Amino acid sequence: MAATPGAPPSPRRPAEQNGGRMAPLARLPVFFALEGRRVVLAGGSDAAAWKAELIAAAGAQLHVYAVDISPALASLAIEAGERITLHARDWTPEDLAGAALAIGAIEDDAEGARFAAAARAAGVPVNVVDKPAFCDFAFGAIVNRSPLVVGISTDGAAPVFGQAVRAKIESVIPQGFRHWAEAARSWRPFVTALGLGHHGRRRFWERFARHALVTPDATPNETLRDDLLARARAGREEEGRGSIALVGAGPGDPELLTLKAVRVLQAADVVLYDDLVAPAVLDLARREARKTLVGKSGYKPSCKQDDINALMVTLARQGKRVVRLKGGDPMVFGRAGEEITAARAAGLPIEVVPGITAAQGAASRMAVSLTHRDHARRLQFVTAHARDGKLPVDLDWTSLADRAATTVVYMPQRTWGELAEKAMAAGLDPHTPALAIFSATRPEEFRVAATVATLKDKLDAAMADKFSGVPPGPCLILFGFAIGEAEEFAIARMAEDDTERAARG
Repeated sequence: MAATPGAPPSPRRPAEQNGGRMAPLARLPVFFALEGRRVVLAGGSDAAAWKAELIAAAGAQLHVYAVDISPALASLAIEAGERITLHARDWTPEDLAGAALAIGAIEDDAEGARFAAAARAAGVPVNVVDKPAFCDFAFGAIVNRSPLVVGISTDGAAPVFGQAVRAKIESVIPQGFRHWAEAARSWRPFVTALGLGHHGRRRFWERFARHALVTPDATPNETLRDDLLARARAGREEEGRGSIALVGAGPGDPELLTLKAVRVLQAADVVLYDDLVAPAVLDLARREARKTLVGKSGYKPSCKQDDINALMVTLARQGKRVVRLKGGDPMVFGRAGEEITAARAAGLPIEVVPGITAAQGAASRMAVSLTHRDHARRLQFVTAHARDGKLPVDLDWTSLADRAATTVVYMPQRTWGELAEKAMAAGLDPHTPALAIFSATRPEEFRVAATVATLKDKLDAAMADKFSGVPPGPCLILFGFAIGEAEEFAIARMAEDDTERAARG
């Protein structure tokens, strides 16, 4: 790591990204509307009975063609009444005309191929049970909270795994969601009658969803409906007004996002995100949201803060819900103050959703208490990067030399050597444990443990040996005797003890 910064970073413009597109799908999940429509089922086995139960439950008029009808299918037909008609004969191509779907519970491959060919010739989507080569669509595992329905498919690769996933989803989706989904269907005409615009409707249904998630087993009633409608009616004057949210993306692991951060991301129209935001975090944003990279990296081409502020305000004034997504916590060395000022100056509402800062993420990965009662009475965060890219001139060196403090240094890549020298000159013990951590909480996380006096040389060697001088992601340096509790230092101490014992014989 060089001790002095290089040339100032070149400017770059915010750039909308095409990232976050839908990954390849083995199957397109679709839900057929079958109420009152004719469906053909060839076969009378128990496998046919299960498919018949699904189709009848969807409200179709099911016609079953089979010489032999299993007891299970016969019993189902009696229960279903007019929804299932049994024809005690083999199917014919003419039976497929005008059908919405064709399903074949057929063992023989040649017969299955003939049935599939006849269905396709009639323009009818076809499924031959357990014969993927003859199928236009597949049946997946189902979680039924109708009208809320969840379908699960493994494209036939692992049906048992699909069932296990279904069981997991069953355990976390309350039965009461059925009533909320039914209420949504019956309340929709009332919402339509308000004449709200797109954002007004979204706000209504977001409030509805929050109530459902908080009280899933409650019965949505007219009192709640009228209250939500009244709030929507009162908010019509803000219909075209946008908003801004500063959201902490955490250090990288998407599972460290707060529930509120996920909710705000899923309501966003536009996401302005930093280079430090992990792609897996962006995947949690609303799929329809525009995603624009406004990255600022030390000593690399960076977007100007004024350009970011202007874009953020312009989009919000267009009525967009803008999420400014920042690595770590936006209020910790995230330049949130400048963006809050810009939003307030434009008269735009702004909220802040905190995130787990990189220091917390690093401590969790090291399993170290930054305020270990035996070693630290104070925790301090400092930046090693001033506006001009150099080490800040106004650092409190007495505080940095405090033996009873744990210090976390943000953005230290180019100035750590100078910072360490000045802190030691101010009285910092050169043997103080120090640890650099790159890409904390991410799969590519990398650490270098040393002392304050030796860390720079160890980092330079690691960069040259493993990474050709290019740091493997964002870096933090933590130092203090609490950091000495990390496993890396325990291993080093054991090695030193072994060497000492060997020397003593």
